[in-house]
Amino acid sequence: MQLLDPHFNKENQEDKRSILDVHAQLEDGSRVNIEIQLNNKHDMEKRTLYYWSKMYSSQMKEGMDYGELCKTITINIVNFRYLSHIHNYHSTFQLYEREQKLLLTDMLEIHFMELPKLLIKWRNREVDPREDQVLKKAMDEWERVSQDPEVLLAYEARRKALLDEKSALKRAEKLGEEKGKQIGEEIGEKKGIIKVALSMIQKGLDNQTIAEFMNLTPEEINKLRRQ
Repeated sequence: MQLLDPHFNKENQEDKRSILDVHAQLEDGSRVNIEIQLNNKHDMEKRTLYYWSKMYSSQMKEGMDYGELCKTITINIVNFRYLSHIHNYHSTFQLYEREQKLLLTDMLEIHFMELPKLLIKWRNREVDPREDQVLKKAMDEWERVSQDPEVLLAYEARRKALLDEKSALKRAEKLGEEKGKQIGEEIGEKKGIIKVALSMIQKGLDNQTIAEFMNLTPEEINKLRRQ
């Protein structure tokens, strides 16, 4: 197996939220991309198909024949439930004719490994992950490449990016709560001022007096008079 440059997968800032890409070429020429995803961004199918197509088309060089293109496999190991209507933790997708279920080509293969489903089945002793050859291959390759210093640096960089994102979200939520409380207090105070100003209008006080006591503009007072 030969590791290939995975950098065509890093065009989008969103990609920092994954943990690791392994882009490799097998002995038979097949291309494999293994990716671990921690969070569900609800775009996995489009994202996966996009990167699969990039990996497939990147094989084509000048003068090549289409028949020389090799099988391309994407393995997504996700730490969330993604395919809620499917009970199996391992799902495989290929190109089929809808009615006859006839396989068009085996050149496209996309796998989803949903770790939450796997853990439940493992705890219930319904499955042994070591018996799943695709998962075993993915995890063995992860174990092998994770010893590479460059891969470890990439892992740490992406892990830090994910932690930074979570921290930023928490700060934004806290600021949002504080801002909401402040706005609520301001709205309540404003309502109280308007209530008193209306009472002063009903008692026949002039605009200048109301403005001095209630800190309202002449335009705001005239608007209240028209209510």
